Amino acid sequence: MSDVVRIGSRASKLAKTQVTEWLTPLAQQLPGVRFKREIILEGGDQDRVTPTLAEVAKTAGGSAFSTNQEAALVTGRVDVIVHSLKDLPTTVTEGTVLLTTPGPREDVRDVLCGSTLEGLPQGARVGTGAPRRVAQLLALRPDLDVVPIRGNVPGRLARTTKGALDAVVLAAAGLNRLGLTPDVHEVLDPTVFPPSPGQGALGIQVRVDSPAAKLLAQTGDLHVDVCVRAERALLAELHGGCSVPVGAWGRIGPDGLLHLSAAVTSLNGAEQVTAAGEGPVDDPEKLGACVAGELLAQGAAGILATIRKP
Repeated sequence: MSDVVRIGSRASKLAKTQVTEWLTPLAQQLPGVRFKREIILEGGDQDRVTPTLAEVAKTAGGSAFSTNQEAALVTGRVDVIVHSLKDLPTTVTEGTVLLTTPGPREDVRDVLCGSTLEGLPQGARVGTGAPRRVAQLLALRPDLDVVPIRGNVPGRLARTTKGALDAVVLAAAGLNRLGLTPDVHEVLDPTVFPPSPGQGALGIQVRVDSPAAKLLAQTGDLHVDVCVRAERALLAELHGGCSVPVGAWGRIGPDGLLHLSAAVTSLNGAEQVTAAGEGPVDDPEKLGACVAGELLAQGAAGILATIRKP
């Protein structure tokens, strides 16, 4: 094994902070290994004009936030990629694999920044570029004017003070990692506003059977891993991705069982189906598939088919 492991990530301050979060305890465990960071720009970083990530993903050749990093991993330019797991498609590039998800997982919830839901006036302008957040906001407050916005966390937050928005919705994980949670905010209840599958967790991707894969094989947190595996299995069963409004929240309860709740919401918020279940922690994919099946039985397929129409 070479004593240098090259780590790829996106260029944002949040991406760099996530690498540091993962690397700090690891460097102490592996004092003889030198870790070298490399920045890889993605389509979603380079294209700040296209309004939706779904459109960016089409031109990027797969994912707005992972395509170029996966290519760098496959070609050997880097040995490890540190992703925001919610940005990574449920099927990773052939020849690569996700390691056991590291822990602890950051807060999974979304945050309304600049106001509270109750404090928003009728017709208030709320910024978010994520279809799931748009749909869930309108399900709770159909009067809102939801405005598509993109960009890094500081830039989106600034829209509530320097722009014409009353509030924006961001992930608690990113706000916490950057120390940017504003004074006026509301943390949204994940039972009502379930997060993106994998939100708050990091995804560590390596080449199959590579020296880095062997070196890092025993790292990660099994409890965090089963939760995100259940969420991503549900998303895969629904053939979903970042461009569809699917929310899922997995957690291990006091009873020792893995609990999973989820929702699929129409883009206008008028239709929403929800489902929940629990099962043993040793088969998270089965639980994900079961809860997805319940959503489909309640009409999720029809909602998703309407959204996917060109």
